[in-house]
Amino acid sequence: MNDREMFEAHKEQIFRLCYCMMQDRSDAEDICQEVFVKAILADRSQIRDLRPWLLKIASNECRKVLKRRKSGLAKEKFAYLLAPPQHGNPVEEGYDRKEKEDEVNIWLNRLPEKVRVVVVLRFVNELTLREIAEVIQVPEGTVKSRLNKGTKLLRRWIDPDIELKPPVKERKGKWTEFLRVK
Repeated sequence: MNDREMFEAHKEQIFRLCYCMMQDRSDAEDICQEVFVKAILADRSQIRDLRPWLLKIASNECRKVLKRRKSGLAKEKFAYLLAPPQHGNPVEEGYDRKEKEDEVNIWLNRLPEKVRVVVVLRFVNELTLREIAEVIQVPEGTVKSRLNKGTKLLRRWIDPDIELKPPVKERKGKWTEFLRVK
């Protein structure tokens, strides 16, 4: 089966799947096009049945786009909450600023103390990683790991639906508690 025949035979099924997953016609069309581009460029000599293979590519592409969007929304919310206020109505600005500060403070207070210090120094005080390491007198790698842990926790709290990488299985032993929060 040549590329044109493959496209004509499966385009409706692939589009239907993409549309059902994305709930948007233009997104479904884009992903459908991407599926066929990948299929055309791939080696199909070992593929027995094209339909399930194409549906799997389409499903994976849709999930990838949805996951990227979800993490992007969480990043946008976090950036918005930490952004300086815009100029407009002073009464509304004061209220919005107070509301944002309260929400950020609630999330920051939930962080472990060692992690919270790093997150506050980085995002509120806008220090570099090297400067943070000097301030709290720990190695720069420790600062990076604490900042990573803090941002992951904040993302999870801001958008509970976000999928983060599963935690690495901890080793049992006397260092387990030490390694949990450096």
